[in-house]
Amino acid sequence: MPRFLVAIVFLLALTTTVRAGTSNSLLDVTPNGARLIVANTDSGTVTVVDAKGRKKVCEVSVGDHPEGVAWIGNGPLAVVTVWGDNKLVFLDADAGKVATTLTVDNEPYGVVVTKDGTRAYVTHDYPGTVAEVDVASRKVVRSFKVGECVRGIALSPDEKTLYVTEFFTAKLIALDCASGKVVDSWVGQATENLARNVVLHPTWPTAYLAHIRSRVTGFDARGSIFSQLSICDLGPDKGETPRRRAHSADTFNGVLVVSNAWESAVSPDGTRLYTIYAGTDDLNIFRTVDDSYRDAEPVGGIPRVGKHPKAIRLSPDGTEVYVYNTLDFEIGIYDPTIRRKLGGVKVCDPPHTPEWVRGKELFVSSRPPMGSIKWISCSSCHPDGLTDGRVWQNPEGNRRTPHLFGLAHTHPLHWSADRDEVQDFEYTIRGKLMRGRGLFDGSLKPRPNFLPASELDMDLAGKSPDLDALALYTNSFEPRPSPHAAGPGKLTAEAERGRKLFFADSTGCAKCHTGAYYTDSSLKKPFNLHDVGTGDDPREKMGPKFDTPTLLAVYRNGPYLHDGRAKTLRDVLTTANPADKHGKTSVLSPAEVDDLVAFLKSLPYEPLPDETPNTVPYRLKKKATVLKGG
Repeated sequence: MPRFLVAIVFLLALTTTVRAGTSNSLLDVTPNGARLIVANTDSGTVTVVDAKGRKKVCEVSVGDHPEGVAWIGNGPLAVVTVWGDNKLVFLDADAGKVATTLTVDNEPYGVVVTKDGTRAYVTHDYPGTVAEVDVASRKVVRSFKVGECVRGIALSPDEKTLYVTEFFTAKLIALDCASGKVVDSWVGQATENLARNVVLHPTWPTAYLAHIRSRVTGFDARGSIFSQLSICDLGPDKGETPRRRAHSADTFNGVLVVSNAWESAVSPDGTRLYTIYAGTDDLNIFRTVDDSYRDAEPVGGIPRVGKHPKAIRLSPDGTEVYVYNTLDFEIGIYDPTIRRKLGGVKVCDPPHTPEWVRGKELFVSSRPPMGSIKWISCSSCHPDGLTDGRVWQNPEGNRRTPHLFGLAHTHPLHWSADRDEVQDFEYTIRGKLMRGRGLFDGSLKPRPNFLPASELDMDLAGKSPDLDALALYTNSFEPRPSPHAAGPGKLTAEAERGRKLFFADSTGCAKCHTGAYYTDSSLKKPFNLHDVGTGDDPREKMGPKFDTPTLLAVYRNGPYLHDGRAKTLRDVLTTANPADKHGKTSVLSPAEVDDLVAFLKSLPYEPLPDETPNTVPYRLKKKATVLKGG
């Protein structure tokens, strides 16, 4: 079918006025434009805003890390995904309180609702599923396996198809609502990464994905990470033009650099596309083009918005643009050109101390003083404290990006233990990867070779308020309970058998993976480094001994080992451990390997201490982790 005929069919599917929110976001607008709702992820609250009066109506606590909101019709009910607590919250905006809470599968992220308000569809990040929820009964009626780590979701105008994005691959997947089956997919380049959102053009069969591209062969601010806009034709593949096309931000903007593309929004009339960049606090405005070569043309330069924008919506009449500037803790209201700020509504207070807020500002920013070229921030590789799922070809050798959960208790840092405090990342800020001016006024000891590490000779803690704030924020991530556990403090029968194997002298796993955080990492010198047979790569400059990683949240942290050579946890115990240097596992039967893997996937399943002999001072002090569900 020719492209223009596909567009006509897509247009005929529109049965009502285009809604403001047909894709996942932290922010949504009622179809009549009267109210906004926003999820304050770090605060654990949701705020309702009177869009016409530009004032906050109410703020309601919903739980740990709300990540998606959607109005049910014009309200007063809205649905909220609470990622950290594995639940959906139905919020009554008129009453200003939670109406119903529904326990769901692990890590609910994006949510969209049908026009008649009868069905909600939710992406589940780690399991890679989509759940269909009956809104009236508040029950999950179906669940579909879609992909791996899915986040973005959009509902087609005829409400027959869901479009879902994989977070770590930026793959777009089409799911037939009637059958629950995957019916199509659009695969991008191997470098494409971190796609949280997808939006559809209101009249053309076109999807827009804002994300980044991680070029693991580069280790330079000018050649590693780039913002990207991928555009997918949703019609059938006729082989005439590529159905998926990638446009780098530098293609659109020339020498003007933007970083950490986060989310897009299309104007109700389909003529403009907005893409926000969370690392540089700005956005692009594009004129949409129904052309498979150009797709979009930038207009109006790169307007600045507020700090760390993470959501964008337009009013149903297209006269106002709403941007959630998360580190200003406000919704900014702009005219369609973003040249004039019409107002702002504060939606919540900072959730933690001013030092934590400043630390996050630095962590998510690619602007000076963190970077001079502005392509890369800390969060480009550690989004929300997670891994980016990549193995980087660093100068010292291949290195898998670790997550940051439990970091305050598991120093030293890096696989090679070449840093003993987060403040040592001043070397990274000033180095080739970020090229920033840095956060410390003094000079750094040069590091001419990989070993010995100059960072270990530098004591930077207490020398710079900004460095200390960055350390406090970076050390603030705490693991959540594993979905593979049988419940708080409980294991399945399979995992219990694996636990006995793990702690058995015959395997020796617990000799290195010890304590509440399952690591023997210690700041006492000499550091506890181990040769587990993985330092044999010719490119390796700092091995063969490495620091022991924590096993908490290992279920969602592949690929494994310092260089990512083990694709699965089973590989860690078998093909990647031929000499039994990484535990004596060669004598285990296949069933015993399964049991041991089941135990590893269950971590953490017990409360974690907030203080250990290895806990660092620059962190948020919290009570012991309470495990709420498995």
